[in-house]
Order: sequence, then C-alpha cells, then structure tokens
Amino acid sequence: MEGGWFASLGRARRARRGGPIDQQSSNLSKRTPVRTQPGHTDPALIRNFCIIAHIDHGKSTLADRMLQITGVVDDRSMRAQYLDRMDIERERGITIKSQAVRLPWNGHVLNMIDTPGHVDFTYEVSRSLEACEGAILLVDAAQGIEAQTLANLYLAMNADLHIIPVLNKIDLPAAQPDKYAEELAGLIGCEPGDVLRVSGKTGVGVRELLDHVVAHIPPPVGNADVPSRALIFDSVYDTYRGVVTYVRVVDGHLSKRERVLMMSTGAQHELLEIGVISPEPMPSDRGLGVGEVGYLITGVKDVRQSRVGDTVTNAAKPAAEALGGYDHPKPMVYSGLYPIDGDDYPELREALDKLRLNDAALVYEPETSAALGFGFRCGFLGLLHMEIVRERLEREFNLSLISTSPNVIYRVIMEDGREHVVTNPSEFPAGKIGQIFEPMVKATVLAPSEFIGAIMELCQGRRGQLQGMDYLSEDRVEIRYTLPLGEIIFDFFDQLKSKTRGYASLDYEPSGEQEADLVKVDILLQGETVDAFSAIVHRDKAYAYGVEMAKKLKELIPRQQFEVPIQAAIGARVIARENIRAIRKDVLAKCYGGDISRKRKLLEKQKEGKKRMKMVGRVEVPQEAFVAALSSESPDKNKK
Repeated sequence: MEGGWFASLGRARRARRGGPIDQQSSNLSKRTPVRTQPGHTDPALIRNFCIIAHIDHGKSTLADRMLQITGVVDDRSMRAQYLDRMDIERERGITIKSQAVRLPWNGHVLNMIDTPGHVDFTYEVSRSLEACEGAILLVDAAQGIEAQTLANLYLAMNADLHIIPVLNKIDLPAAQPDKYAEELAGLIGCEPGDVLRVSGKTGVGVRELLDHVVAHIPPPVGNADVPSRALIFDSVYDTYRGVVTYVRVVDGHLSKRERVLMMSTGAQHELLEIGVISPEPMPSDRGLGVGEVGYLITGVKDVRQSRVGDTVTNAAKPAAEALGGYDHPKPMVYSGLYPIDGDDYPELREALDKLRLNDAALVYEPETSAALGFGFRCGFLGLLHMEIVRERLEREFNLSLISTSPNVIYRVIMEDGREHVVTNPSEFPAGKIGQIFEPMVKATVLAPSEFIGAIMELCQGRRGQLQGMDYLSEDRVEIRYTLPLGEIIFDFFDQLKSKTRGYASLDYEPSGEQEADLVKVDILLQGETVDAFSAIVHRDKAYAYGVEMAKKLKELIPRQQFEVPIQAAIGARVIARENIRAIRKDVLAKCYGGDISRKRKLLEKQKEGKKRMKMVGRVEVPQEAFVAALSSESPDKNKK
C-alpha cells in the first residue's frame, strides 16, 4: 500500500466525519509571542501535549515511565497507573478522568495530559486537546490502528495540533512494528521511519520521545502584558478545600491573593492558593504565566460557580473578551437514578452536583416515578459512562441506587401536529401518533477481514445500513454503518467482541435521526401499569421484550394470597401473559373424614375470600425485583 493513497484516505475520512465535539473559537496557537513576566517560566521553554489512543494501548503505562524518567516520582513511590487516582480506574484498568502533570526535562517544562481511551469519554479528550499544542498518537504494535485511534486522530487534526505518531509495546512477542508503522504513516501522511517506537513497560525509546516532544511541538504563545485570561479545562470538588479548578493560562498572569472574576457567571473570588501539579499539587508563590497549566483554589463551596469552559480573569482589570470555551456535549443515553431509601434523595442531589463538577458531560433533572418515588433523570454519553457514574455515586457518596433501563431520546409527532420529546417511556404520549423519530449514529468497526460476514450479519440484525468499507491493509478492514442508537446501547459491543473473538473495535458518533416503527410496551400487574418496567422498542421486537419481561417478573415477584396476572401490552392489546399462582392454605387439614359437603363448603368459602381479596388486594413489588429487572444485563437486551 502506498503512503499517498493512505494520506488521501485519511483526508477523505476527516472530511466525512466533520469537526470535533468541541470547537474553541479562539486559536491559541496564532498569537504573536511577547516577553513574559519576571519570575515566570519563559513560554519558549514550555511544551503542552497530551497522549491519545484507543483503550488499552498503553497510555497510562507510558505516562508512568515519563514520570519516572523525569524524576518527579521516585522508584519507591512509583506504582502502576500512577495518574489514575480513582479506585474504579485501577480496578478496571481504564482511564476515566484526564490527568494533567508538570514534568521537567532538559531545562524545559512539559505539561502532559493523560486522556481516556473509551468512546464514552471522548469529551474528556476533546477538552484536553484545547489546552495543548501537540498530541502523542499512541498505537499498540501488536494490535495496530483501531476505531478510537481514528476518532482521536480526527479530533487532534481538527484542533490543529502537531501529531507525533508512536508505536508502543514493541517488546511484545506478537509486535509487528514495521507493518503498523507503515499503516500509521499512511494515515497521517508521513514516512514509516518518522514513527517513533517505544515500550512503556521497559522504558525503551521514552527518552527519545521526550526529546522529540521538545524539538517538534511548538511552544505556547500569548500576550503577558494584557489582562489575564485562563481557560478552565477541568475541575474537582475537595471536601475540605472546596472547588479545585484546573486552568491553562492564555494571556497575562495569575497570582496568589489576587481577586479573580469568572466571566460567564460573574462570580468574584480571592485566589487562596495557586500552583502546579507535579504530580501532586505544589503551591507556587509566583503564580502562573503565559502557557502554563496549573490549579486554582478559591475556597468556594458552591459547585455551580466554577464551570468547565469558563474564562478566569483579573477582577480589577478584566479582559474585554472571554475565550471560546467548549460546546456542551449532548447526552446519547438517558436513565433514571433513584435512591433505594427515599430519605437519601437530598444526598443524591448533592452528590450529583459535586460529581457534575468533575464530569462536565453529566446532565440530570428531577423526576418522579409511581413505583420508585423521587429520583433524577440523568443523561450520559454512553452505557459505560452510565455504569461509571452510578458506581462512583455509590462508592464516593455511600449511596444505594436503582437505575432504570437506558433509553435514548425519541421525537414523537401526533396526527394533530403536536410534537413531544420523549426521554422516558412514561412520557410517551397517548392518542393517535403520526410519526416517531429515533436517533441514529455513524458506527465505524475495525476488524480482521475474516470477520466481515459476522459483523455484517450483526449490524443487519440491528437495522443497520452499510455506508462503506475500506481495507486499511491486506488483512484489516474498516466497515461503516448507520445504526439506530437504541439498538447498540445494550449488548451490541459485547456481541461484536464475541463474534470477532475480541479483535474488533467500535467507534460511533451522532448522525441525526430517522423515522421508525416504534411502540411502547407496558407491563401490567393485576391490570395496573408499572411505569418503571415500560419500554419503547421496535414493533418487530415488542413481543420478545414482553415475553422476556413477564417471565422475569414471574420469578422475581413473591407469590401473593391471590393469583396475580402479569401482562405485556401495546396500548389496549395484550401481547404476553404470565400468572403468579396464589398461595393456598390447606383449609381441609382439620377435616378428618365426614361428609363431602362440609369440605365443599370450606373450599367455596375460601374461593369467595380469594375473589374478594383479588378485588381489593395490591401487589407489592419488592425492591430486589426492581433492581434485578431494571439492571442493564436484562431483560432481552435485543438478543438475536
């Protein structure tokens, strides 16, 4: 394969996919550099870069070696995944939060940001790119280019960053550095010899990579003599110190005890502490100058006063114009979060406020369910994002939660022209429906060519439409499909990995909406609808969902004193039914012989009592049944 063909393919893909999630209106790299304030680091000696890659390609391991080689972490303090601060990150072996760290190297200052690799955390990556001038594109030398590699590359190209292609894990027996260097060079438009080769595990080539960063990534530029402007690219809540804000200074300088203004909220605060992260917070008396990355602490406890994307400036001499900031990401999956104990509702609201400070992609609003009580309707960027948020709420804030089945956003147009936006099956309107539109995504699957048939069969079964297919090399293929988002938020990725023996990788992005034949399936217990179990599904899969949910509830709900019918219905039409048999007391136990009429009298009396109880009795669904039935592992998951 020739490099020129690969380069044109990369340009075509970039044009096809459009811009990144976030676009900053101010171009940080096109200002004229001027002198800096005395005592601050000269911008010419600063390099701001991030590491981007597909999940599990060794970003955190490479960051570990950089921390050791630059001496900011000694061997005794070193541990694997040093920058992954959360227990959940270390347990799962994935990066969830971007982490910035300052590294000294040969008289230069390197500000490195380690970013997540999973598609659900693309927003973290795009925010990090805006604080940098360069990016290290990391590819596993044993696996090659994967879907998220391409997605992150397009983000970096559209942010106009200098890209350094690097092959990692060259020490593995299965590594094929020459083959994948040619693929990577063709994609970016460079020579295979320009692709650096390192091992994050052994440290081979890492020193040369740091030298390459100093030599090729441009220094930050800005104006030190104008009013200060700093972009907030992340923030976190500390129980004792309040909101800790992470900033990249673009113009001017920020100093300790200075009064600052948050330009979007208008809030003013005094800087109690300012410093850098290397890799632990290090206060600095001289403050932060042009191009530097650091943290600010104002002691404010109100999490709404520090927004990601806001501009920090001097309160006495404010800047005339704010920086561009970020576009807020649109949630792709909605799910309800409810406390098992209703008294925990205020704690859940406070926990979501604090977590949103640390996770800017999370959105939520209060909602009420007849079955589950008071809770919140939360919007997520994907299923893993939803899972991580719930687990963080339970661990960090000691809450016990129920999450309802994930849903996407539907647009329903009635026959009389009224329009409804539905994020929850309980919001589905009654009456005559004209059209229903569901969200679509462009999905990119990269896999060995031997699995093309299995992948196409899976996508066709999920109502996918093939958009195109390209061979990246003789044995690796890129397949592009348009799929309904509702079809891939459950087990699509698991099925894909299963059918391709783990070799396939998936990336997707929003792609508008299309009309679909969707229906709302209600679950009725003894004739009463339980809103928590309702779902919006395609008409072809409604019967399977109804049967599966009825069977599951039959096992989960305990037997009552009377027979309980479980029904699945579309409108007034019942499509599936199961019965929970009544618990029956043996009223004939006290009859030792005697006339049969006495036994019949007792049985008739029991029958009348059961009928009366069925009329007035209510079915109590235990909390465990809700947890089991609404967990993301069930029901149905649109199994084929």
